[in-house]
Amino acid sequence: MRALLSAIVLMLGCLAQPVCGQDELRIWAIDTEGGKATLVVGPTGQGMLIDAGFPGFQDRDLNRIVQVVSQAGLKRLDYLVVTHYDIDHVGNVPAVANKIPVDTFVDHGAPAVTDRMAKQFYEAYLKVTEGAKRIVVKPGDHIPMAGLEITVVSSGGKLIEKPVDGNGLPNPLCSTASRKTWSGVDEDQSENACSIGLLFKFGNFKMLDLADLTWNKELDLVCPVNLLGAVDVFMVSHHGHEISNSPALIHAIRPAVAIMNNGSRKFGYPACFEALRSCPSRPQVYQLHWSERAGQLNSPEELIANLRSGPDGNWLCIIARPDGTFKVKNSRTGQAHPFPGSRREGDAAK
Repeated sequence: MRALLSAIVLMLGCLAQPVCGQDELRIWAIDTEGGKATLVVGPTGQGMLIDAGFPGFQDRDLNRIVQVVSQAGLKRLDYLVVTHYDIDHVGNVPAVANKIPVDTFVDHGAPAVTDRMAKQFYEAYLKVTEGAKRIVVKPGDHIPMAGLEITVVSSGGKLIEKPVDGNGLPNPLCSTASRKTWSGVDEDQSENACSIGLLFKFGNFKMLDLADLTWNKELDLVCPVNLLGAVDVFMVSHHGHEISNSPALIHAIRPAVAIMNNGSRKFGYPACFEALRSCPSRPQVYQLHWSERAGQLNSPEELIANLRSGPDGNWLCIIARPDGTFKVKNSRTGQAHPFPGSRREGDAAK
């Protein structure tokens, strides 16, 4: 009888938790037309939304996020991470939080800039967090999700100072890597430069997401030594902008797959494609949209979620296992391409 009761309890637990028994990490890159919204669902069913796309547009991004969250089997979010306070990242947070209960909000603290728009979005965000749990993270912090190791590598303009795994290797590209100088707005003092960057580890699988972190900040993460190590998946920074995604970073982390959350007219610069394709690991470059800027450099259609013509709103999903193997599914085609997960600890640029 005791064994029967135990079996019933276990079965009921699995029915209540849609990913029970699935030793998988699932990560959706949701189409917000060049904004950012990434849903992470851990092996025990905990959910994290990283940014929430644009507000308005007849609730376009809100509806797409709600749909994916529902498809993932979630009724609430354990975390909502606001990487920084630009409109395409934080502007839609109030609408999302009004539709989906959020347990904990995560951010980098007060904005780095004092312009009217940043102040407006920050104040709207603070109103949403009233009465909820809020965490202001700093580099080196860990966000607790069962079965995952999530390390904050950048936040509020500051970066980790020691290798994540304690085995940083020299990066030979640092000798030829040049730092950018800015005319007009100093990008190193912008909200982009304050982005929360996250390194996810699930068994042997690793993914890096630096949000909109800028070129010089990236360099400081991998020069003179690589503090990040190699990864399986790189969420391409800054929607494929050329003021991010330095070759020194990309060559150091050696991704097998890169996923660009661009829009058809929102970034996807040729220089970013060239940097990705020059990497020795020869990553498969997935795109949320066909890029008008990239032209002939666009990836093959099977790697693009939303084509030049046709309905938008398609997503890309990473399905990873702790042995390091993973798949990338394109909702437009319904196809999921497998990857062997060849990244290993310490397999950084040498």
